Amino acid sequence: MADFDGSKADLGDESMNPFKEKKIVVGITGSIAAYKATEIASTLTKSGANVFPVLTPSGEKFITPLTLHSVTGAHASTDRDLWESDQHVTHIFLGHNADLIMVAPASANFISKMAHGQGDSLLALAILASHCPILVAPAMDGDMYQNLATQANVRLLKERGIHFVGPDSGHLASGMSGVGRMSPPQEVLNQARYLLSRNGVLKGKTILVTAGGTREPIDPVRFVANRSSGKQGYAIAQEALNQGADVILISTPTVLPVPFGAELIPVQTAAEMEKAVLSNLNRADALVMSAAVADFRPTTAAEQKIKKMASSSNYNWSPQPTFLRKLAGSAMAMRN
Repeated sequence: MADFDGSKADLGDESMNPFKEKKIVVGITGSIAAYKATEIASTLTKSGANVFPVLTPSGEKFITPLTLHSVTGAHASTDRDLWESDQHVTHIFLGHNADLIMVAPASANFISKMAHGQGDSLLALAILASHCPILVAPAMDGDMYQNLATQANVRLLKERGIHFVGPDSGHLASGMSGVGRMSPPQEVLNQARYLLSRNGVLKGKTILVTAGGTREPIDPVRFVANRSSGKQGYAIAQEALNQGADVILISTPTVLPVPFGAELIPVQTAAEMEKAVLSNLNRADALVMSAAVADFRPTTAAEQKIKKMASSSNYNWSPQPTFLRKLAGSAMAMRN
């Protein structure tokens, strides 16, 4: 395990917000899912980002520039700005100055234009002029998404380094169900946060985090656990990601969403957690142990469900072995 200087990684520092003061173009194309772009643009603005909404002509059929201006405080650009704006060469300004371009929602038509380098709209031209990460959230009918032409366009864009989120499966505007729904705004924002964080102060570092409360089995259907929610470990994992680190999250079952970009290793018992930590320690630059490991465990777990009226003498407890010494030994061995 390499030496790690965490002096620059103050968890209370607002600079850990990857959205703060970032210039983000939010492109909206022709899809009924355009209403989700309002929430995305609003959340980005509240998070401190400088949002530049851009509507394609088809996008204007579903949502108005006034709506986007109302939630961002910024001018919402349309193709009219190519010819009437006071901004010098609008598409170059947008493309060159963006830290991230999001196309959410992205229709099949616009994905095709991106794949073939067409520049027939302000948004398409800004993408052609850009040098920043591009995130695409497809939204269309299931048959349109599964069409061989669309799938070929998506593959081509991914090969060029374009990032995709979704689409999801579910009810579609046509009344049918299938894969084509735009991902929820929070999922789009999670991936955007991850992309913007990759050059943080922890870039190139790997942080190993344990989280949650261990579960020690009594019989096939019962276990002993504690009240740990895992929130602290998950928050630490998210902050490490926000600072550009790669994160390995070793977690017991929780109700929390896994931070986007973290590698999750699910465990249940203290023994499983110990094995997972020791197996991955050589990949980490730092280890944060925030899991709540049980102090005691049943000496043996019954092979069958213990009957309700069984004697309490069936429950025998043993102290939980600690693996801190093993961790210290492994860390010293790696240093040497």
